[in-house]
Amino acid sequence: MNARILIIEDETDLCELVCMYLEKEGIQADSAGNGETGLDLAGKNRYDLIILDINLPGMDGFEFLQAFRKNNDTPVIIVSARESDEDVVLGLGIGADEVVIKPFAPKVLVARVRAHLRRNRLQARKVYRFGGYTMDPEGYVLFKGSERIVLSSKEFEVLRSLVTRAGKAMLPAEIFGEVWQKEYGDLASVAVYIRRIRAKIEEDPQNPLFVQTIHGKGYRFNPDTLEEGPAR
Repeated sequence: MNARILIIEDETDLCELVCMYLEKEGIQADSAGNGETGLDLAGKNRYDLIILDINLPGMDGFEFLQAFRKNNDTPVIIVSARESDEDVVLGLGIGADEVVIKPFAPKVLVARVRAHLRRNRLQARKVYRFGGYTMDPEGYVLFKGSERIVLSSKEFEVLRSLVTRAGKAMLPAEIFGEVWQKEYGDLASVAVYIRRIRAKIEEDPQNPLFVQTIHGKGYRFNPDTLEEGPAR
């Protein structure tokens, strides 16, 4: 997993052990032995996640987190030897995403790091929404509400080609070249796939709202119906 995280921990042996486990997973780990150094590194570099010890010399973990959260929403996992409910509630209340109590198995902590990274990347993925549909171009899925709409791979690629260029009329030759990866071929197949797509997503396939025909220009996706944004 390609990611970079920051570990703020004053127990050198523990920090080195966690770094070793992370690096085995392909995760680059920087480290800081106190909150001040950690805050400086976090200000200079972009991290995908931070592992933060509470019991630090000088600026403790709570103080770090309060300062960090003023302008950064990177996920933070707190690790602490403090087992009191008050400390857990305080940590979560000021912006921690999870609290892990010491002692812990490094492989368990790494598993939690991986889970946060996967979740964060999924949420950051761009999706397209139109008329109750949600299209995830990277995930190769189309939903209407919570129901998955079954498209063949070529149907999905034709639709994706149009959606990601909403408002632009694309000639059948352009669509064919992108989807079939061929310069020459049966361009009539594009019209066949357009009909199949319309039958699956249009309320009235004869008068399509989404996939429109532009006479002499080909096909375009109606930009007035489309909203782009991160997955929710």
